[in-house]
Amino acid sequence: MNAEDLKTRAQALRAAGNTPKQIARALGVPRAKVTALVRGVRAERPDRAAAEPKPLVGCWITRQWSNGLTIQDRPTDWIDDKELPPLAHGAGLASIAVVREHDHTDVSVCGYLVDTYCLGVKNAVAPTVVGRRHLPEFLADFFAAYPTAPLAAPLSLAQDLVFGAVEYARRLGFDPHHDFRQATPHLDTWEPPSRITFGNHGTPDFQQGPYDNPTRILRTLDRMAGPGNYRHTTVTVGGS
Repeated sequence: MNAEDLKTRAQALRAAGNTPKQIARALGVPRAKVTALVRGVRAERPDRAAAEPKPLVGCWITRQWSNGLTIQDRPTDWIDDKELPPLAHGAGLASIAVVREHDHTDVSVCGYLVDTYCLGVKNAVAPTVVGRRHLPEFLADFFAAYPTAPLAAPLSLAQDLVFGAVEYARRLGFDPHHDFRQATPHLDTWEPPSRITFGNHGTPDFQQGPYDNPTRILRTLDRMAGPGNYRHTTVTVGGS
């Protein structure tokens, strides 16, 4: 693996939420080298004066994104993998990548990790510039946590899923990830309401992740949804 390939893989793994330690282990390089590679990522700053975003290259989404969701007047191109069993890996927690043109050699990638059952946008990747020829490797690493390859998706699905989940989570008292504002221009202008009904079959369902604060989240759900009006699965530290 040459230096440019290594940097591309490190950027993609970081964009997917991996720590420098995890990236170093995955790539078989020292942590200090990973830190330098990630620090060198070129990030676009949203152009407030731009009338519209650059041309779309494509959108990709993890399979099982629709599990537990109700969709009104579902468009025919909003596909999902019907062969996977219910609640396979990806249900309730969808990753989305939106890629746009940057220049003749590079593209710009934004990523979103969306908790469709409760918390909305848990992670957002601000525009990251990637060499056009390295895009396939970047996407492979971005979606590496999932056992199956992502699906190509229309921008309308990405918009309804991301912006709709943000609205749903805010009604429950949760704001999106702090980098979400920088990542929104890649989604272009959205016209609400979303065609998606969020929650696990309409009910808030908190499934604890490794960086969640369950005490704070459950207290918020008690206040906003009311005790007994939501589901939750929490993990005891040190438990199996």
